[in-house]
Amino acid sequence: MAMEKIRVCVVGYGNVGKEAIECIRQAPDMELAGVVRRRPENPGLDCPVVASVDELGKVDVAVLTAPSRQIPEIAPQYLKKGINTVDSFDIHGDPLMALRSDLGKCAKEHGSVAVISAGWDPGTDSVIRMLFQAMAPRGITYTNFGPGMSMGHTVAVKAIPGVKNALSMTLPAGFGTHKRDVYVELEEGADFDKVAEAIKKDPYFVKDETRVTKVSNVMEVEAMGHGVLLQRFGAAGTAENQVLELKMRLTNPSATAQVMVAAARASTRMAPGCYTLPEVPPVALVAGDIDEILKHSV
Repeated sequence: MAMEKIRVCVVGYGNVGKEAIECIRQAPDMELAGVVRRRPENPGLDCPVVASVDELGKVDVAVLTAPSRQIPEIAPQYLKKGINTVDSFDIHGDPLMALRSDLGKCAKEHGSVAVISAGWDPGTDSVIRMLFQAMAPRGITYTNFGPGMSMGHTVAVKAIPGVKNALSMTLPAGFGTHKRDVYVELEEGADFDKVAEAIKKDPYFVKDETRVTKVSNVMEVEAMGHGVLLQRFGAAGTAENQVLELKMRLTNPSATAQVMVAAARASTRMAPGCYTLPEVPPVALVAGDIDEILKHSV
């Protein structure tokens, strides 16, 4: 007897939303319920495109591909309907922990599950950092991003008045420090100096050295590639020379979307509440029978 597939909707149709649709279609245990957009014009998709999830019938999980700053407002709308949510909220530290607390209360009250910050960083990199710490409890971990496009930073720049289009590149400066190289295409009449100042004062950029460059067409410099080098220099037991590394090069929207879709699967296997990716059992992220997965993976 065929098992009932998980019905997943995608909220938003930007770079990550488009990739999430393809990831869902390739998942053997999932069915694309449809796409939710503020303006529900159908861009040629062979699935429902609607303004409200209520128009899609039964939905088990909503993959929220909206900008991070919109997640605290959007996620509860779905959790209150009993629909699980997955997002890639990427504002580290106190904002992330506050979101975990707020969505946790909402999810438990309505019997739903939220998996937050389920991209590749925060997300899968967070899991690796925790494993590295378990393997070498004493030490320091450095996360070196790039060179490549940061979607969160790019979206933040696009929201600044006067910006028509933008690209924010992350440049690793070594040992967990970074520089930001921002390219902006301005709206007609916008003051470049004021835009540049606003970018550098934004919380996404305020801690890093940031260079802002005006261009006539962002599409001429746009690139979706990214990368990360995780390094832990630590100690375990009597060994003082434990050096652990993970290096990745990836396409940013595709990597983020795939992790979110895996987290959508995991959300159906968990008790009501809100979870970050390190709190999700890795086996719950993978399609298939858990015993079979373990037999071939452990």
